[in-house]
Amino acid sequence: MTTCAGHMADEFIFELETTDGHARAGSLHTPHGVVSTPVFMPVGTQATVKALSPAELLECGCFLILANTYHLHLRPGEDVVEEAGGLQKFESWPRAILTDSGGYQVFSLRDISRISDDGVRFQSHIDGSTHFFSPESVMDIQHRLGADIIMAFDECPPSNAEPERIARAVERTIAWAGRCVEAHAKARLRLGYPQTLFGIVQGGTDRAFRERCARELVAMEFAGYAIGGLAVGEEISQTYDMVAHTAGLLPSDKPRYLMGVGLPENILECIARGVDMFDCVLPTRNGRNGCAFTRSGRANIRNACHTRDFDNPLDRSCSCYACKNFSRAYLRHLYMAGEILAVRLITLHNVFFYERLVGEARAHIFDRTFEQWKRETCRGLGEQG
Repeated sequence: MTTCAGHMADEFIFELETTDGHARAGSLHTPHGVVSTPVFMPVGTQATVKALSPAELLECGCFLILANTYHLHLRPGEDVVEEAGGLQKFESWPRAILTDSGGYQVFSLRDISRISDDGVRFQSHIDGSTHFFSPESVMDIQHRLGADIIMAFDECPPSNAEPERIARAVERTIAWAGRCVEAHAKARLRLGYPQTLFGIVQGGTDRAFRERCARELVAMEFAGYAIGGLAVGEEISQTYDMVAHTAGLLPSDKPRYLMGVGLPENILECIARGVDMFDCVLPTRNGRNGCAFTRSGRANIRNACHTRDFDNPLDRSCSCYACKNFSRAYLRHLYMAGEILAVRLITLHNVFFYERLVGEARAHIFDRTFEQWKRETCRGLGEQG
């Protein structure tokens, strides 16, 4: 068992239990429970995973969910969440939470933001009010939100950025990471339990930039490392190449988190390349759009072929509440009638599907059969129905 070194909390422990090739299975010990890896984190942007209650997330097997610093800073404000006792109490979620730094959201507002070495000044997408994020303020916001795992403030350049632009983003990410470490060391017990800090490796699709960023962040001894700035428009082959290359630059005794990826087959391919943690909006977003993930491909419940499909659930191999109780015909009826239940049931199925998928991946890593299982599973995942 490996504890996190340096300035990080002794209470946060990552245990790498076994490997199969580059695929890894481990355990994250947090103040709000143990998280088995590989793990998928449903995205709860505004302190809620859209369409699902905390009880339903527990039924899906979720042990770690994500919340968004940018959105919660704007509404309701970190002061409100802190007064409530932190995110877990505010949203009645008993298990672990990770907050992102808000950097991706801020930099996606490039038309209404101004970047300097000090930080980023931006306008709220809600009311146009002006705000400023610096490494120190982002640490303060996340300390007050109270997540178990918090992220360093980084600069995420656009996928089509020129090399000079990516180089500047890497230098800022490194400099800001150091400032985050200093700010975090001063206020780690704000809500009475330790929070742990992950760094984020940037560098676009350039190996040399990734290497420089990883080398500098590893020297800072973060408790874990995220791979950021991918799945933002590049070819999937480039994503896989950068994931494999970057994961190989990171310590084997620290968790590795790939941000914002992705489709089920993407997750399995990146587990094979050494990644432990994932988040993505696709299970919930696709659920709201009537698209279900199944072992035989993605099913669009809006398609007319489901109108009289009384015999099949979304996925015959699935044991979620939606699949145990309802036919595709019924779900299509609900969706076409605009009933909220349709969105809730399909979203519940999708989140359950993702959690079961990474759980099976973990079991096959222990059995040393991961690669064969991955190949067989991926054959059907991308098909449409």
